[in-house]
Amino acid sequence: MFANLMNNLWSPHSRISTEVYGQVCDLLLASRRTVVLTGAGISTKSGIPDFRSPESGLWQHADPLEVASIWGFRQAPERFYTWLRPLAQKMITAAPNAAHQALAALEKIGLVNLIITQNIDNLHQRAGSRHVLHVHGSTDGAVCIVCGHREESASFWDAFLHGQTSEPPRCVQCNSVLKPNVVLFGEELAHDDLVVAQQAALDCDLMLAVGTSLEVMPAADLPLLAKRRGAHLVILNVSGTLADHRADVLLREDVVVSLPRLAEICRQRVAS
Repeated sequence: MFANLMNNLWSPHSRISTEVYGQVCDLLLASRRTVVLTGAGISTKSGIPDFRSPESGLWQHADPLEVASIWGFRQAPERFYTWLRPLAQKMITAAPNAAHQALAALEKIGLVNLIITQNIDNLHQRAGSRHVLHVHGSTDGAVCIVCGHREESASFWDAFLHGQTSEPPRCVQCNSVLKPNVVLFGEELAHDDLVVAQQAALDCDLMLAVGTSLEVMPAADLPLLAKRRGAHLVILNVSGTLADHRADVLLREDVVVSLPRLAEICRQRVAS
């Protein structure tokens, strides 16, 4: 089953030598515990835009402090939901791509222990990954920032996203606008999630940073935290990151190419 999956995923159109991929595979096979940090770049081929790409990036067309900050939400929650609706609709209809599936395949053969994701699209779980930590939250629930009431999103989310109502979801306790359980600019990460992520970085032997520019703190510090404790670091990203100078190996190509190729090489090594 694994072999059939990876044969469907692997692409020969790679610019990086097999030797470099072999180095990363060696690190994976030697690692006692491998943690993967993923960012928006892993989901772009699923039709979900990232934040900073020229032309297509979300921040090319909107001011994040206006539409995606806790201050902007408090001042104009309707504006936040107007911005969020098309993005959330893309997340609902998106399918996991080859990069998500390759990580799930690597987990299945025991070479990935945990995925820490900055994404809120749930594509890792839909691809089959079982051990996923959402450090920036998810749209699975909502909270009232006035009275603290929490509820599952199923009661309002589908109707709002599918245009059955233009009104943002409201709290049943105090009628204030509910905020999805996602971390906005100006908010701290959930304490428990951050502690788990930092401990995972401290405990791992190898960290893969996948599809992330490593610009948003504190998640961006996790690879450096791992390095400070002696772990190896591999960065897989089509463009440069702020931590490239600390990486043991750089795979500078699209992750829908690099991750399936890496997974196939590792599968062959494990099978032999």
